Amino acid sequence: MELTKGVFKTAENIFQNNKGSILRTVIYTIGHFIIAITVLMIVADVTFFIALTDAIVEPLANAIWYFILDKWWASKSMKK
Repeated sequence: MELTKGVFKTAENIFQNNKGSILRTVIYTIGHFIIAITVLMIVADVTFFIALTDAIVEPLANAIWYFILDKWWASKSMKK
């Protein structure tokens, strides 16, 4: 129970200290989804649900790729 309280307190502190950034991030993400869906529907002539799936899955795949790339990059730069 104490661990749960600590996690929620930490999350609350992070939120309180970063409200503006979190709000801008949420707005940016929603905008990204809308733009990606619109572009896919126009350029690739796909249905809304296919475009929605890609608009969500593709950024997640890019996030994983970036994490792997960053870990590799950091491991190489630390050896110098």
